[in-house]
Amino acid sequence: MPKFVTAFSNTTVKRLRSLRDKKARREEGLFLAEGLRILAEARDMGRLPEIVAFSSAGGIHPLAATIIAETEAADGEVIETSADILAKMSGKDNPQMLLGAYRQPATALEAIDRSKAPLWLVTQALRDPGNIGTILRTGDAVGAGGLILVDDSADPYSVEGVRASMGAIFTQQVAAARWEEFLPWLRGGPGQLVGSSLKAKEDYLAAKYEQPCFLLIGNEQQGLPPEYEAECDLLVKIPMAGRADSLNAAVAAAVMAFQVKASWRT
Repeated sequence: MPKFVTAFSNTTVKRLRSLRDKKARREEGLFLAEGLRILAEARDMGRLPEIVAFSSAGGIHPLAATIIAETEAADGEVIETSADILAKMSGKDNPQMLLGAYRQPATALEAIDRSKAPLWLVTQALRDPGNIGTILRTGDAVGAGGLILVDDSADPYSVEGVRASMGAIFTQQVAAARWEEFLPWLRGGPGQLVGSSLKAKEDYLAAKYEQPCFLLIGNEQQGLPPEYEAECDLLVKIPMAGRADSLNAAVAAAVMAFQVKASWRT
């Protein structure tokens, strides 16, 4: 049976709350996911939380009740608590009524099977976890294999990143590496590296994309470093018709990803 928790000082409450911090996530190897939709997505991918917390309202839905029961059957920890305590754990004033802590998967490049999908998304030094989560969601939408984070990036397993992914954190493979690791790995097998750059001459609509395609998106402020652009097999640009000189990184990734997939249908 679920334990009913009413104290902010409860050990599990403090443990879940700590997962809002990157250092704690790294030490625990866990991350938080909120809401029935995201937890249901995880269940569909064969993932159950190690800890699940819910309010009385959050446990009413039949699917929520199933996730809670399956977590308990798998020897996970299950607690029922108040909306106020859930707010403390999630950091939101209006929290979701169901919250889970999940084991972080390995993020080594060696875990990537490039033959699994024709398209992979690659980002360089993104600082906004919301952008990373949105790009994961785009990857899911276009059927990409996953996301490779190059260089120092925001944490995709932060509460903000997981929230923005809308469950894609469970459907998309995530890897992280330095550029010095990524490039030899990429060149060790098939794969076209396509960069998006304002300095490119080729229009993204006219380019020829090969499979597997590794679509590289640069930092929100700086774009791709020149030496990274020089290593790309293809550089393309998205023409700007108005006064803006570029798109948000997550928007650019979506525009490019859908065009790459569309080009393969013709």
